[in-house]
Formats: sequence, structure tokens, C-alpha cells
Amino acid sequence: MTHVATHPGGRGGEALRLATWLLLPVAVGALSGIVTAGAVGTWYQTIAKPGFTPPDAVFGPVWTTLYLMMGAAAYLATRAARRGAGSRPDARRARALFLLQLALNGAWSLIFFGLRSPGAALVEIMILWGAIAATIAAFAKLSRPAAALLVPYLAWVSYAAALNGAIWWLNR
Repeated sequence: MTHVATHPGGRGGEALRLATWLLLPVAVGALSGIVTAGAVGTWYQTIAKPGFTPPDAVFGPVWTTLYLMMGAAAYLATRAARRGAGSRPDARRARALFLLQLALNGAWSLIFFGLRSPGAALVEIMILWGAIAATIAAFAKLSRPAAALLVPYLAWVSYAAALNGAIWWLNR
């Protein structure tokens, strides 16, 4: 290995940081998928769903794309912070909000599919929505591209919240 590849600020260090940020949301998604898989073929098939429910095959590709975009956004925001964008408190707040929304993202699957509780999941997804919006605002102070990468995620969670609400309503 060359000195550049092993230096924390070199290309190798950047590649490792990028890989870490990309893998973190994907890992949360994989864990959520384990919880989801058990209920999708059983309980989820038996509940009433609205007409705007997409086919099950849509969720995997959409979430995989969104998880990768989340990771790329986190990487861009932290890289911008390391390069002096925003204040240290701004960078800490952005990182904390990102991790919070990621934890809430994983928790939703546990509540909706694991506990089979659409009502509790609806409350949780509203909190998740707020955390994503706050993360976008915090990322915007560090990197506009990072913030922009989270906008499709917020849009999808808005749709998911409507779907969750309709499922709760139809099955109450």
C-alpha cells in the first residue's frame, strides 16, 4: 500500500468513510428486512390495504436505493463538515439527527411488522418524518447536495405514512 492509501485523509481513508456511511443504512435496512420478511407472507397478506398499495416487489428496490442515498448524504455532510462547512455544533447536530432518523426508520419495521401494530407505527412514522425533515435542514447547513439526496426519502416516507394511515384505518 502506498502512503496515500493508508493516510486517514487520503483516498483510502475517504473510500473507507464512504463505504462506512453507505453500509450503515443498508445494514439497518437488512435488519428491518429480517423482521419484515416474517410478516409479509403471513399477517400482512391478511390485512386490508388501500388501492394505492404498491406490489410487494416495489419495496425492496426502492428502500435499497433510498438507503444508499441516505449513506451518500451522510458521507457528503460529514465530508463537508471536515472541510470546514458549518460549525462544530452544526456538524454534531446533523450527525445526531441522521442517526436518530436511521434508528426510527428501523424501529418502524419492528412496530408495524414485528408487533403488527399499524396504529403505533403511524405515530412512529410521523416522528420519523419530522426527524428526516430536521436532518435535511441540518445537512443543508453543511452540504446542499447532501440535503437534496434526502428529499426522495422524505417523499417516500410521506407516501408510506399515508399508506400506514390507510392500513390502520381499514383494520381498526
